[in-house]
Amino acid sequence: MSSLTKDIVLAALSQVQEPELHRDLVSLNMIQELKVNNGTVSFTIMLTTPACPLRSKIEHEARQAVLALPGVQEVKITMSANVPADGRARGMMSLPVRNAVAIASGKGGVGKSTVAVNLAVSLAKSGAKVGLLDADIYGPNIPTMMGVHTIPGQAGDKIIPAERYGVKIMSIGFLVKPGQPLIWRGPMLHSAIRQFLSDVDWGELDYLIIDLPPGTGDAQLSLAQSLPLSGGLIVTLPQEVSVEDASRGLFMFKELDVPILGVIENMSYLVLPDGSKLEVFGKGGGEKLAAVAGVPLLGSIPLDPAVREGGDTGEPVVLSNPQSAPAQALTLLAEKTAAALSVAALNKNGDISIEMV
Repeated sequence: MSSLTKDIVLAALSQVQEPELHRDLVSLNMIQELKVNNGTVSFTIMLTTPACPLRSKIEHEARQAVLALPGVQEVKITMSANVPADGRARGMMSLPVRNAVAIASGKGGVGKSTVAVNLAVSLAKSGAKVGLLDADIYGPNIPTMMGVHTIPGQAGDKIIPAERYGVKIMSIGFLVKPGQPLIWRGPMLHSAIRQFLSDVDWGELDYLIIDLPPGTGDAQLSLAQSLPLSGGLIVTLPQEVSVEDASRGLFMFKELDVPILGVIENMSYLVLPDGSKLEVFGKGGGEKLAAVAGVPLLGSIPLDPAVREGGDTGEPVVLSNPQSAPAQALTLLAEKTAAALSVAALNKNGDISIEMV
């Protein structure tokens, strides 16, 4: 009779740490469906996000820990994910949104919508349930950048969002004629944003990514009042003027008690044919802003025509040119954002094994 038991396997796996959460897999309740059968050990590792940046490392270390046990001949591991909710009540939503993340900038033209689109698509590509809300009332570019220009219509009293690349999408751009000027005052903005939240059939989402208008006006305030945010991301260019503008968005989040997940520096440099880097918009702005805010610099995205082409054609660069430097930087940004949200949810709730709301 084999002396190999589930308790022995769990004891070995309790020595494997989740690198982001700094706790072992067993105490985090990440080991599930454990079976031991004649030298074959099988189990599921339940990650806190399908976009986990260190999933390969976790799988490898778990496998090696079990293979080191006497009597183990084979280890079968299934990698799955269950995204924890941030614990914030969202009574307006008809179905649960586990994490809501706003993308902000101090001014336009820094690539905020590009970041929002590629972040949403990257998370969906990993297997997460993702929604993308274009709250940039004055310049709704998300439909063009996602290559979709109409919504399916309504089901009962709910608007059905558009869907592409596995992402559910809602934008004011679906509801107005192309080129029509959008003149919105505070009460109209507040009403529109609340309707985008309460009247759209988002379904169950792991992540709702929200593209805010540039600046620090009514739309940002309305969103923060209408929907508790898990966190905010600030997009800036490397140049000093852009950093000054972005800092306003950063301190806006602080004033509204929105946790700041990090800073993204877009258009950081251009790679020349000889491999050298040309810093078109200066250097170090993202690092400086992150240091002032006491938050991480989550990504530096290089300047590349492929990013613009992806936005114009409706196929984001993480899909159209996934091996390019900006696509890889944006994919890593999605992984880091998902990891930061998981850590925040764990710290808030004490355990990722909480009941999903």
